Amino acid sequence: MIYASAIVLGFLAGSQLPGAPVMRGSSATTVVMQTTAVKHDTTKSDEIMAEAMTLMPGGVSSPVRAFKSVGGGPVVFDRVKGSKAYDVDGNEYVDYVGTWGPAIVGHADDTVLAGVTETMQKGTSFGAPCALENELAKMVIDAVPSVDMVRFTNSGTEACMGVLRLMRAYTGREKVIKFEGCYHGHADSFLVAAGSGVITLGLPDSPGVTKGAADSTLVAKYNDLESVKKLFEANKDEISGVILEPVVGNSGFIVPDQAFLEGLRELTKQEGALLVFDEVMTGFRISYGGAQKYFGIEPDLSTFGKVIGGGLPVGAYAGKREIMENVAPAGSMYQAGTLSGNPLAMRAGIETMKILSQPGTYEQLDEKTGKLINGILDAAKEAGHAVCGGHISGMFGFFFCEGPVKSFSDATASDTAKFAKWHRGMLERGVYLAPSQYEAGFMSLAHTDADIEKTIAAAKEVFAII
Repeated sequence: MIYASAIVLGFLAGSQLPGAPVMRGSSATTVVMQTTAVKHDTTKSDEIMAEAMTLMPGGVSSPVRAFKSVGGGPVVFDRVKGSKAYDVDGNEYVDYVGTWGPAIVGHADDTVLAGVTETMQKGTSFGAPCALENELAKMVIDAVPSVDMVRFTNSGTEACMGVLRLMRAYTGREKVIKFEGCYHGHADSFLVAAGSGVITLGLPDSPGVTKGAADSTLVAKYNDLESVKKLFEANKDEISGVILEPVVGNSGFIVPDQAFLEGLRELTKQEGALLVFDEVMTGFRISYGGAQKYFGIEPDLSTFGKVIGGGLPVGAYAGKREIMENVAPAGSMYQAGTLSGNPLAMRAGIETMKILSQPGTYEQLDEKTGKLINGILDAAKEAGHAVCGGHISGMFGFFFCEGPVKSFSDATASDTAKFAKWHRGMLERGVYLAPSQYEAGFMSLAHTDADIEKTIAAAKEVFAII
């Protein structure tokens, strides 16, 4: 399909196109239009998705991929490399989704692939202890101050399911506090006021979640310590702990107040409850020791995923030895997984972590991401659009509203219809962003200055016409 975009160079006196800057001049100014043809053929993607709709619910294996909130059909990827993704129609994209976070060193990194290829020659899964598990576990323990022991799983959802059961087993209490808009996987207890695809699709708390599961989950407001205190007061000695995304990425990108995190740490200690950081997204993404190292807060337990698997399915929950030793077979809290700690995921994670541990890595990510987000925000301002946002290291986001956004309720002020138009315009110009206003974006070490400049140029063009 061919799309035409108009860039305004001048206006009739007294007239202005929406979102474009006013051009001062004489009263006899004429209108000059320059049309840029944008070719974006998605014929093969459309055909594949039409068939997929008959084979899988919504045509996808995970809801947000369906592009429901941004309109148009999703593109079907054929391959990825470095900072780029290529669809089945041959279109090239600068990719800021990065398989939803894991591709921090770039897609299909040569060193990571070489390690996985070597390991694959020995087998894809053992179902038995593997020396690579020890190696990756030691890397996590060495990097994260709060962690003494690690249990590997196959996904972030599994890690959060395990840590929830451990919170209850260790404290002997059933209730847990989460925050509105935070997403901790699709386990029943967490699908209450959840983020990610639940927000993206505008779904209520999911059908199929029992009242019993929902009743044990208490919901507070992010960045609002008083809302947490009230829940503890109303449920004295019943709350096992507090779990949160230390930087929210599943309601868009929302940064915590330092005082909020410090207050949670102190409050949970006072109440005999556990503090849990869900670092599936932020772990080794915003610093080598995760958000907890970045902010200087030590939780009792943490979950990890994404980056520590280097692009292969992985998850982990980890924490203080006296708590983790309650997990079977050391203790009585049961959790297991056929493919947990499989050698391919372990090797991909090890090679990725080796790259990330090099000096200057996160400074590079911060510089690249700062240039990108500032360029996009400046482009929006120049075109007269209300957009706010920010970044920490290689994680970023923006909202189509004035801001600031400190919680999910603030995020709902976003103009999602305008975002959808902008997203489609960026996609047509070869920039692949998360197909939801309520998802964070991700930078990689493989992104170049040229990638970022192309993205900012595309943003300026699209902001001028939406």
